Amino acid sequence: MERLRHDDPSRLGPYLTLARLDADSFDGGAVPERRYLARTADGERTVLLCAPLPDAAAPAAWAMEAELASRLSVPRFLRPASQGSEAGLPWYAVPYAPVLPLPAALAAHGGPLPEDLVRRLGAELAAGLAAAHARGQAHAGVSPAAVLIGAAAPLLGCFGAVRSAAPGGPPGLDPGCLAPELRSGGRPEPLGDVFALGAVLAYAASGHTVPEQSELPPGLRRLLASCLARDPADRPSAPQVLHALSTTGPARTPAPAAAPAATVLDEQAPPPLPGRVVAALAAQSSELLASELPAAPPARPAPQKVH
Repeated sequence: MERLRHDDPSRLGPYLTLARLDADSFDGGAVPERRYLARTADGERTVLLCAPLPDAAAPAAWAMEAELASRLSVPRFLRPASQGSEAGLPWYAVPYAPVLPLPAALAAHGGPLPEDLVRRLGAELAAGLAAAHARGQAHAGVSPAAVLIGAAAPLLGCFGAVRSAAPGGPPGLDPGCLAPELRSGGRPEPLGDVFALGAVLAYAASGHTVPEQSELPPGLRRLLASCLARDPADRPSAPQVLHALSTTGPARTPAPAAAPAATVLDEQAPPPLPGRVVAALAAQSSELLASELPAAPPARPAPQKVH
């Protein structure tokens, strides 16, 4: 949780903003939208509340992407539960659960995540992207900040950040996650998501979206290099990334010959989150529970009739 700034809205729709989800700066690039922890005035509902950046060139396009995301039922995609507009500023909300943006998770952990956890994270995100791509839909906003880490499976937010951006690229999207064809003005396609996923996993494993090969675990180097290929034709598809992450890995015990090959997503006990990440999630939940609602603005006096 981060303190609100002077230019943050105190209220959006029925929700009073309590804190920012994201820090002002971190090593994973800025965030392509504003994200708040918020609560209704009666204290009954707590939400993650999202709105476009103050300098967003096309708030209407951002709102259209939020509407599209609300109609998609894709595993691992953050799905708006409600949306609206306040004084011309569009917003959407999802029910709150403790989550850390991936850069905050690395900061809490004190560095890159363990390889087994990076593989699990990548497999979960690749599964979601594969489901979206099968419907002909690209996420177009995959970046470290878009990945939300919680006690359950990770979620992908910032849907459509590239599509809703003005020419020149979306503000707040890590340039290392933008595929070459998008930097040259091409339209978002599924293989651009794969490039961005490769950059996200490189970040999770090294702390950088454009790392040196030597900074990556040997078991991930070949796969991530293929995801980050300049030519989209040289990249694997999301299902191929899922397969690669699910069936290979460090120090895996082979399954018996008569049994079907196990995958990362089938394991009974997935790699646990590091203790410091769990502690940061618990601290966020505790701080939010202890947060007091801001005082409601005083009611305006009724206008007096002039005789």
